[in-house]
Amino acid sequence: MKYDVILFDADDTLFDYDQSESYALREAFKQFGMPAGFEDCASTYKEINKGLWRDLELGLISSSALRVERFTRLFAAHELELDPESFSAAYLFHLGAGTGTFLIEGAAETCRELSGCRLAVITNGIKDVQYSRIQDSPLRNAFVHIIISEEVGSQKPEPGIFDHAFAKLGLTAEDKPGVLIVGDTLTSDIQGGISYGIDTCWFNPRGKSGDPGIIPTYEIKALSELLNIVGVE
Repeated sequence: MKYDVILFDADDTLFDYDQSESYALREAFKQFGMPAGFEDCASTYKEINKGLWRDLELGLISSSALRVERFTRLFAAHELELDPESFSAAYLFHLGAGTGTFLIEGAAETCRELSGCRLAVITNGIKDVQYSRIQDSPLRNAFVHIIISEEVGSQKPEPGIFDHAFAKLGLTAEDKPGVLIVGDTLTSDIQGGISYGIDTCWFNPRGKSGDPGIIPTYEIKALSELLNIVGVE
């Protein structure tokens, strides 16, 4: 096979984050006695959350601050008298619960077919959520390591999280030609891999426009396409 190690992003690469996010937000509002809150606030929340995750990539906010700040801003925008910290705890519980875990189509089958490689997760997600959702999914035994930015103190595209992943996997610079990172985000997954000197695969199921400044080694629309790239027979 062409690659010995495959580093997978988690959200929107293996896990359908949009579904999980909607489920968790809906359940949290129900828990706080506001069953209509999801419909009223979902679009605002998605916009705020997306912006804060971009800030995280740029090192402008920590993941611990992000988890509460998004609700502080949401409740201010909608003039809601809710406690952001308590609401965040409820949201994260539902986000990591097994009932809120949704896989991207083909994720389980592709990981199973790639079992001849060493698979790992490298994610900018929140520690408790990522461990919980992986453990409660069909992917629970698929990975030799799970590398999470919140634990490492570095996030994609920074080299520190890749250094940590290589150390955990017992890899050196000489092993880079045999490592592939797969992810949906050009600015974190793909740029991080390019900067670190490993091959990259952009998972782009919706056919989003690319960035002429960030060119992945491969681009796929379905996870099953990885099998040909890796050379699984």
